[in-house]
Amino acid sequence: MSKYSIQPLDLSGLKTISIAARGGKVRTADFGVPYTKGSGIAGWLDSLPKILAGDSFRFAVEALIRARPAGKPIIWGMGGHVIKCGLAPLLADLMRRGFATAFAMNGSAAIHDFEIAIAGQTSEDVEAVLPDGRFGSAEETGREMNEAIAAADSMGMGEALGARLVRIADPVFAPHSLLLQAYNHATPVTVHVAIGTDTPHTHPAADAAAIGATTHRDFRLFCSLVAGMNGGGVYLNVGSAVVLPEVFLKAVSAVRNLGSPLAEFTTINLDFLQHYRPKVNVVERPHAHAGGRGIALTGHHELIVPLLAAALIECG
Repeated sequence: MSKYSIQPLDLSGLKTISIAARGGKVRTADFGVPYTKGSGIAGWLDSLPKILAGDSFRFAVEALIRARPAGKPIIWGMGGHVIKCGLAPLLADLMRRGFATAFAMNGSAAIHDFEIAIAGQTSEDVEAVLPDGRFGSAEETGREMNEAIAAADSMGMGEALGARLVRIADPVFAPHSLLLQAYNHATPVTVHVAIGTDTPHTHPAADAAAIGATTHRDFRLFCSLVAGMNGGGVYLNVGSAVVLPEVFLKAVSAVRNLGSPLAEFTTINLDFLQHYRPKVNVVERPHAHAGGRGIALTGHHELIVPLLAAALIECG
């Protein structure tokens, strides 16, 4: 005998409905289909379920394909991991194909790309060099980036770094630098830094005034790029968890404050984790009362970016 004073609820009078009347959000018409050998990326894309990420990935491809002939901006914002994963040549190729009309980098992405251009290598072993303070002390990186920024004149940081690399990049490694390839293509690159977050800020040649002025110019340039997204543009946030989602939201607000409606555009967050700021500042908030759609795709950059690029090339 149970010691409990409360008795189980009697469910005999519960009202039921037919499954036909109830309906369902998942239907067989939306299921994936087996991949057909030889059907290529386009066939693979068609085989995806029209459910959750399968539907989101297909929508991302379609949004990018629509934006290109419409002449709308396709802005790729990226963190350092994207460059470290070796994706600069793929992004440069998408740029030449019209699937990237501008790039926004945080400081980390710019540093890794700059080092690849001049040395063919980047990403030091932090644990090995942090104990004695050697972390972030590469002479060439700090000197050349800071001198480029200090001599920027009427350029923003991204353009100034690209111009510097035209002069000093190793020809063997130049094709692997997005900063350099974009500069040669006259494709805008903006770099958005916070003082103290990046290793060149500790170099003796660092000019705080120049750093601030050039990154602020890039923010204003970024705002102009974002303004053009109204009615069909696309912004992709790839691997930046904090800086670029914050920069993007401020740009959205500034553009609207100055009179642009900035509506009916697409935002896409690509990362191996879905962090808070990209979720709210890129995927959700910009579309409140403005239409358009924000989507989140989760996966490793070194897999999902090449997959997206292949889909654009095959289907675009």
